[in-house]
Amino acid sequence: MTSGPSGEEPSGGRLRPTSPAVLTTWAVIGLVGGWLFHPLMERTRGSAPVVTWTQPLALFLGAAIVGATAWGTWRTVQVRREPLEPHRAVNRLVLARSCAYVGALVAGGYAGYAVSWLGVGAELASQRAWRSLAAAVAGVAITITAVLLERACRVRSDDDTT
Repeated sequence: MTSGPSGEEPSGGRLRPTSPAVLTTWAVIGLVGGWLFHPLMERTRGSAPVVTWTQPLALFLGAAIVGATAWGTWRTVQVRREPLEPHRAVNRLVLARSCAYVGALVAGGYAGYAVSWLGVGAELASQRAWRSLAAAVAGVAITITAVLLERACRVRSDDDTT
């Protein structure tokens, strides 16, 4: 066996599950970005964008698609005990990991944008805040379904018999 770049032995092809700390970091980055987006847009464009129902609905559709993929993967791997083809497993793991990160970033971004409208007397402020909050919930739904998809791809190894 060859050693890795830091002199450690390779992990044997195992991936660690998505860390809650990494998801929290992405959500905080999104929160700060969403909060700063409102004043930046008002300064550069003269007005901040209006959030329509299209954004949260599209995000909920994405969450439903990832959730359906997670459910199908779980049934295949855990219930039927059929292995996934290696390229399909890698594709689903990449999809799960990227959706988890982006979902956390989007959830934080829309939550930050919603918070930036609290206490503002603009005529569409409450509408922007509520719709942004709905989009943030959809981002959380994407993150949750993505983590479920990642967990659904797990297979029992001989070492996991305990």
